Amino acid sequence: MKKPIIALVYDFDGTLSPGNMQEFGFIQAIGKTPEEFWTMSDQIARGQDASNILSYMKLMFDEARRTGIKLRREDFFRFGEHIELFDGVREWFSLVNSYGESKGVRIEHYINSSGLKEIIEGSPIASEFKHIFAGTFIYGEDGEAQWPGIAVDYTAKTQFLFKISKGIFSSRDNKMVNSSIAEDKKRVPFSHMIYFGDGETDVPCMKIVNMFGGHSVAVYDPSNEKKIAVARKLKKQGRVNFTAPAVYTSESPAFALVCAIIDKIKADFVLDHIG
Repeated sequence: MKKPIIALVYDFDGTLSPGNMQEFGFIQAIGKTPEEFWTMSDQIARGQDASNILSYMKLMFDEARRTGIKLRREDFFRFGEHIELFDGVREWFSLVNSYGESKGVRIEHYINSSGLKEIIEGSPIASEFKHIFAGTFIYGEDGEAQWPGIAVDYTAKTQFLFKISKGIFSSRDNKMVNSSIAEDKKRVPFSHMIYFGDGETDVPCMKIVNMFGGHSVAVYDPSNEKKIAVARKLKKQGRVNFTAPAVYTSESPAFALVCAIIDKIKADFVLDHIG
């Protein structure tokens, strides 16, 4: 029997990390506080009726130029080295992989983020992911960022779920992702997906995963009452299947939950292939 693939798909900011990735180096480098930076970004978005994602990317570009900071891939990688992670995140992937192996399934991890791919690629956990779907800049011949290349808002994130399902690892592709493929021919059926997010911007992805038989989890910073309230609201509204603290140790509710979901997916897979 073919070994089934189970995809764990994560938002990043607020899900694996307690803050926004720009707050762990870049914002300090331009001499701003996180509150000042995000207020300026929101003012651009409101004043121009623009995308919040494109607004923060423009602000990063403008502030870096104003302060003489280079925005090259290697600079973003350096910012990523300083990202804080929730308790247990560094060990989480090997824990889940080992459990999946013991159950005869193949585990893959993906990022689906409105943040920046290059910063995530510089983080201590970058090598754990099969693919990172996130925003990027276009770089000039001198290696410096010149223009947004990919901006990922809450609805754009949904396309990457279909790409994961069909085994497409190009952010640019818009043909294969729209081709019709039978559910049992997809590399990762939606029923084999577990989606982790922390807020309402993850709702479209959570809804799609739920709609097609997958599982969604709203995680929350256990020290943040607002985040706890958001997770509870999402569960009450039926937008997620489960909630759990953003703690990723072997003793955590999140790990127990994922193990139970893996067991269910494997059992359903076996039943579907009997006879």
